[in-house]
Amino acid sequence: MRIRPGAVRAVLLACLLAACGVLLSPGPARAAAGSPPPARHVVVVGLSGLRWSDVSPAATPELWRLAGQGSVGSLVDYAVLPLTCPADAWLTLNAGTRAQADHTNAACSAFPQVDQAGSGASVPGLPSLETYNQRFHNDPQWGLLAGEAPGCATAVGPGAALALADRAGRVASYLPSPAGITAGVLSRCPLTVVDLGTIGSAERAAQLASADAELARITAALPAGTTLLVTAPGSAAKPPHLQLALVSGPGYRAGLLDAASTRQPGLVVLTDLTPTVLGWLGRTVPAEVVGAPVTRGDRGSLASAVRSLAGRDTAEQVWRSTHDEFFWAYALADAAVLAAIGLAFWGAAEEKRRQRARWWRVAGVFAASVPVATFLAGLVPWSTTAHPAAWLYGVSVALAVVVALAALAGPWRRRWSGPFGAVCLFTLAVLGIDVMTGSRLQLETPFGLSVLEAGRFYGIGNEALGIYGISGLVAAGSLALAALHRAASSRASSRASSGASSGPSSRRTAVLAVAVVAAFAVFASGWPGFGGKVGGTIAMVPCFGLLGLAVAGVRLNWRRVLLVAVSGLALFAVFALISYFVPATGKSDIGSFAGSALHGHSGGLLLRKINSNIGSLSVNAFSPLIPIVVVLTGLMLWRPSWFGLKTAPLAYAAEPLARPWLGVIWLLPVLGWLADDSGVIVPAAVLPFALPLGIAILAAAAYQDHQARYLETTVPVGSPASRK
Repeated sequence: MRIRPGAVRAVLLACLLAACGVLLSPGPARAAAGSPPPARHVVVVGLSGLRWSDVSPAATPELWRLAGQGSVGSLVDYAVLPLTCPADAWLTLNAGTRAQADHTNAACSAFPQVDQAGSGASVPGLPSLETYNQRFHNDPQWGLLAGEAPGCATAVGPGAALALADRAGRVASYLPSPAGITAGVLSRCPLTVVDLGTIGSAERAAQLASADAELARITAALPAGTTLLVTAPGSAAKPPHLQLALVSGPGYRAGLLDAASTRQPGLVVLTDLTPTVLGWLGRTVPAEVVGAPVTRGDRGSLASAVRSLAGRDTAEQVWRSTHDEFFWAYALADAAVLAAIGLAFWGAAEEKRRQRARWWRVAGVFAASVPVATFLAGLVPWSTTAHPAAWLYGVSVALAVVVALAALAGPWRRRWSGPFGAVCLFTLAVLGIDVMTGSRLQLETPFGLSVLEAGRFYGIGNEALGIYGISGLVAAGSLALAALHRAASSRASSRASSGASSGPSSRRTAVLAVAVVAAFAVFASGWPGFGGKVGGTIAMVPCFGLLGLAVAGVRLNWRRVLLVAVSGLALFAVFALISYFVPATGKSDIGSFAGSALHGHSGGLLLRKINSNIGSLSVNAFSPLIPIVVVLTGLMLWRPSWFGLKTAPLAYAAEPLARPWLGVIWLLPVLGWLADDSGVIVPAAVLPFALPLGIAILAAAAYQDHQARYLETTVPVGSPASRK
């Protein structure tokens, strides 16, 4: 069937309006104040393992005083492995990008040797560490923090020596202990880096008190106008925590730390510290440095700010300790409920089939309501309660029930696909609007972003990618079906009254519905000023394209398939170039990739992404099973007769759009698997959401309570003729 010109114009107009809206939208929120002027003196004090839960007026009076007059934030200490040891963090400061000493995720190895040599020192193992880090493809720029002029920076303690060593391992000016710090030492060089040691699990209070006293002695000797950074480079203890970052000095009075790398108030990452210090010193920051300068935003009282920062770490611990258990509970609950319905209404009789279909429809709606409920739970300050995990999951269950009941009771319930479309459209709207307004609901929720993983701090997370994309496809397909059926009913009424074929153009309205949903979903997720999601753009665009062609009645040929296949890559390339050449859209990973590609430095990044994708198959013992489940599911949808399935053929006969619709729902997590560096995690995370939803769609389509009328046909659903 040919597409009418009016339909084409309507689709193009919808896409143009969506694109213009995005282009004219403001970029990511900026800090309240601009970058401070270069400082004469910069002092960096590191105390590994220091967290905001350690800080109080009684336990650490000097830290509390500095926090009151300066800007505070949480530091994501992630180098290469989740266990970022102190040596890893100091090496990352040295190179401006993630680096690691030789150890596993089980425990830290011995700290690299530092030898004093006259007024300086040497790190003899640094060349071998440089060779060791080549396997991670992060391209460290060794000696970046120390600069080129000898004697311009002073290192105090072994960690500081790692931070200020040049590529050969030489440190120009070195003191082995903070005990040797004087006002003269601090004023001698523009940059002084001090290692106050590591806070362990044992005798933590005594170690904090001693370090706080040493910090008070250092701050008393600071030259006037010094910019002081107190931070926590790494930790020797597990599990990982969000740690402390504090800046006191000109431009950072009584504020909250911000960075374009995270786009989250009060949150900075380890790789932000090196470009920040270089900026304070007035040095040029190389374009290859992955971090962003730390700036200042506004805050309320210090007590509330510290409570919020400590609460975020609590939320991260809840995510870390309950995340896997939540997914298992979700998946097993789906399986148990669907199986129980099948057993309760077992039998081949027509009435038994309809009862199964009816209750599977209800179960599918409830299962589909769970993800959006967990995101909405972020509106409740559960992380500051006495029992944060109980509050998070209790609120999530309650909200899931409310969302499901609203979907099942609303006026759209009269259409067989209405409840699915309502839940998924609501899910798409919540996640899309959240991404466009800062991704606050994404953080620390079961399907959302864990900042301790340091993968993403904004946009659609890897585990939510499939849920977001499938929600968009289900919403678009449901709206298209509604338009097609409504137009078919109108056409039938017109023929009955006048004998002539008349009525609205079902194709035009249905294709327009798909185009509008697609434009919103893709731009919210992929536009660099919003989500900047590479895998989402590459996966969603072809799926929406195929769905649009199916709704329009366009037959596929190899040219159309090829055009659809490259559409996601093409749009990603456009987004990446815009991000790189238009700074107003904000710093993003896709812009960094574009810059690396244009300068011929993208090879390491691509290798790292490919290795991460392949490595996802060995995350746990069940990871290799996911591809098998995905393939079997695809075969069941494609050739249900091979498996003796009865419901799928009935659904395809009753609803001509069901086969291509379910096909793109299956295809999206597969493309996400290939396009996203999380690999098989994308389909694994979406299975508890997609499988019950797909079963419910098939059952509801096969056993509708009315005739499916569109595409110039009438199929009496459930009749013997429909089963031939």
